[in-house]
Amino acid sequence: MTSYRRNFVPGGSFFFTVNLADRRQSLLTTNIELLRAAFREIRRRHPFTIDAIVILPEHLHTVWTMPDGDADFATRWRQIKSAFSRSLETNEPVSASCAARGERGIWQRRYWEHTIRDGEDYARHIDYVHINPVKHGLVKRVRDWGHSSFHRHVALGIYPADWAGDLSKLERGADFGEPS
Repeated sequence: MTSYRRNFVPGGSFFFTVNLADRRQSLLTTNIELLRAAFREIRRRHPFTIDAIVILPEHLHTVWTMPDGDADFATRWRQIKSAFSRSLETNEPVSASCAARGERGIWQRRYWEHTIRDGEDYARHIDYVHINPVKHGLVKRVRDWGHSSFHRHVALGIYPADWAGDLSKLERGADFGEPS
């Protein structure tokens, strides 16, 4: 079995990518209020700061900062995924391996996690979160995607409303500074 190592830094900031098991689905945007409720519920029980987030139809990217002395993002993700899954109707096919574990099979079991190293790395990942709907060809301008913390960042004066401009002339899938 593959051994996964996580870098648990108490009070640290982390970038995550979390995917649905079936990337052809659009459960996250179709059920955005249920996903938001799952995040709210878990943040009440296990606080953390969402520095940036974008919800796409089949995956999401986010940057979190953990409370001082706390590095347990794994529990938070497990509970967010579980709360969201429990809120959905049970009409999806479930593989034998998921059924044996009592899982619905909505989410990919693993997720991508990157420990933020410094201020430059933090800013680069925040930008990546916000540019992602453009990268995937969902909109031509960052401001046109509603399921994003970009709008909060504009209200706080962090970004101008026209940040990144109109990117419609760029090739879909172009290099948007993929995080490492």
